[in-house]
Amino acid sequence: MKSTALNESIRRSLTELVSYADELRDLDQALGDGDLGITVSLGAGAVIEALETLSEDATPAEIAKTCAKAFANANPSTMAALVAGGLLAGSKTWAGLDDVDVAAAAQFVRAGGENIAARGKTQVGDKTILDAIMPAADALAAAQDATAGLASAIAGAERAVIETTGLQSRRGRASWLQERSIGLQDPGATAFLRFLESWRVGQAAVTQPVTQN
Repeated sequence: MKSTALNESIRRSLTELVSYADELRDLDQALGDGDLGITVSLGAGAVIEALETLSEDATPAEIAKTCAKAFANANPSTMAALVAGGLLAGSKTWAGLDDVDVAAAAQFVRAGGENIAARGKTQVGDKTILDAIMPAADALAAAQDATAGLASAIAGAERAVIETTGLQSRRGRASWLQERSIGLQDPGATAFLRFLESWRVGQAAVTQPVTQN
């Protein structure tokens, strides 16, 4: 995927992602402080605005860095900082690239997840966004093409959301609930799943052929 298509896909995907803000707010109210919907909405809006004014000559790495900066500056929440750090880490894997394929996407997602794990002092199984990110990275790395990779990534993230619902939250504000967090769906993992689903919608909009009347 070249830079122009990447920029448009991100903007379309984030426009779709905002439609899940109420769901994420409700999930976060049950396990956290209820601000995830706001974080996603403000962050998405800031990224869309920043990408709309970005030069058409921007490389994929520059696009990712722009996303990281805009998302971080839109909201001072912990999640915003973690996501921005993950995006920045991912951007480094695209240095020198002018075309992002499924292998490059896998490297980006894995680097982002590893950065979130290090900064958030978390690991897979702690019932956080990381539980959805890492299976998605594995799925993309094993895929032969982008379409199959995205489908597998969505399936992996969805499975993680379902499986971690029965776990106790061990990081962040959700961990304060201790055993009461068991049976509640993790908002961070759900947010990443919804992003992947939104990416599929955005991709379809970008690649859909124009019909002539």
